[in-house]
Amino acid sequence: GGPGQAYELVGHKWFCSAPMCDAFLTLAQTDKGLTCFLLPRHRPDDTRNEFYIQRLKNKLGNCSNASSEVEFRGALAWMIGEEGRGVPTIIEMVAMTRFDCMVGSSALMRQALTQASHHCAHRSVGGRVLSEQPLMQNVLADLALESESALALSLRMGRALDHLDDEQEAKFARLVTAVGKYWICKRAPAMINEAAECMGGAGYVEDSILPRLYREAPVNSTWEGSGNVQCLDVLRALSKEPGVLEALFIELGDGHGDTLLARHIEQLKSAFMDTQDIQYRARQLTEDIAVALQAKLLLEAGNAAVSDGFIASRLGESSGRVYGTLPRGVDVAALVARATPNPSD
Repeated sequence: GGPGQAYELVGHKWFCSAPMCDAFLTLAQTDKGLTCFLLPRHRPDDTRNEFYIQRLKNKLGNCSNASSEVEFRGALAWMIGEEGRGVPTIIEMVAMTRFDCMVGSSALMRQALTQASHHCAHRSVGGRVLSEQPLMQNVLADLALESESALALSLRMGRALDHLDDEQEAKFARLVTAVGKYWICKRAPAMINEAAECMGGAGYVEDSILPRLYREAPVNSTWEGSGNVQCLDVLRALSKEPGVLEALFIELGDGHGDTLLARHIEQLKSAFMDTQDIQYRARQLTEDIAVALQAKLLLEAGNAAVSDGFIASRLGESSGRVYGTLPRGVDVAALVARATPNPSD
């Protein structure tokens, strides 16, 4: 036995993604703990492996991506990596899938924003176009900020994954795959629901794409570890991976001269110095990291309407708990215009 050697796997796997594949990376228990294996659909002699699909899952959404329940009945598989170290072995693939979830949720939010802003630009109520009415502008601008900040963090994560040979980028990626996966995927369902509400009944009927977007949104929060798993992985990275916390604060810098962001960064440093009940506070810490990174990235991008609006609404004293509660002074007209599809572009 050992790495590269053949084993027989026996067990029932309640959730198996993409059962049509030719090979599967799977975790299984050995005497030394969870271990990673490569399980082929066919054996080397071209006979079928002992891999049996029990059923396809009837899911809320994500229907074009097959998920199944399977059984291994003495299935041939080769050990990958060190025995008992299955999670560290498979984590590289997991990290890329978490990044997929970030990108997917960002795309869902952008599509929902596009649909809502287009609808409101062409729908009149009380003799006025919806997107020109103050309260609707507040809502649409808030949705635009959510979409832009999600995209900014996803693109930054992509850059880190493209440069894992750089120590700073590798440490950043180790932490922020979990941070971004938690935060962006958690924000998507409520954001898409609000976008559908902007469209009224038109956003609730199946003739619109919004119901499909809404059904699709929750899957990314669950895939490759739900919210608590991501937040605990953030704590694990910070406590067990040398230099990860330092890499985070190198990335954040001094707040780019913005007083609200600078204050938030200092509060974040203090929060990490206090280790009491840190697991209980893990979601709040993860959220605070995500918002700090998004604010920093939007400042770097250089659009004042976007960065000022995001920081005022996410880090200011009057931040609301639902969309459409932006404080006074945010350039909502500019944000709505930026978000609305323009056929001439």
